[in-house]
Amino acid sequence: MREALREAERVVFRNEVPVGAVVATVDGEILGKGHNLKESLKDPTSHAEIIAIRQAAQRLGDWRLEGCVLVCTVEPCLMCCGAILQARIDMLFYGARNPKFGAVESVCRALDLEWNHRVLYEGGILEEECVKLLKDFFARLRA
Repeated sequence: MREALREAERVVFRNEVPVGAVVATVDGEILGKGHNLKESLKDPTSHAEIIAIRQAAQRLGDWRLEGCVLVCTVEPCLMCCGAILQARIDMLFYGARNPKFGAVESVCRALDLEWNHRVLYEGGILEEECVKLLKDFFARLRA
């Protein structure tokens, strides 16, 4: 989660919502990293999770990321949950809950559908730090 927080911090002053994500092996080898680039790229799919998943797939030369873990600072949205399922990621760890768009536990439970690949997940990892990063960003934005 520390590496995902570092990714989020990279864009905190660039008009991007500070969300970071890392895809790693269960042994901790980082395969892909990402941070939000929606504003910079004018692309609604440029979420941190999508970018990290793309990098990991390119590095491995395969779209299947079985045996991999995704760590992100904020609960993934429905689009990102779809990418997690499509990539066959085994585990997800996230920090802050996302009451507006969170599709793991907050708004819906996209990873719990019985007919899909099963993803183990846990939220609330370094939650206070992840929430503070978001709150500070939005406070500066509104100031």
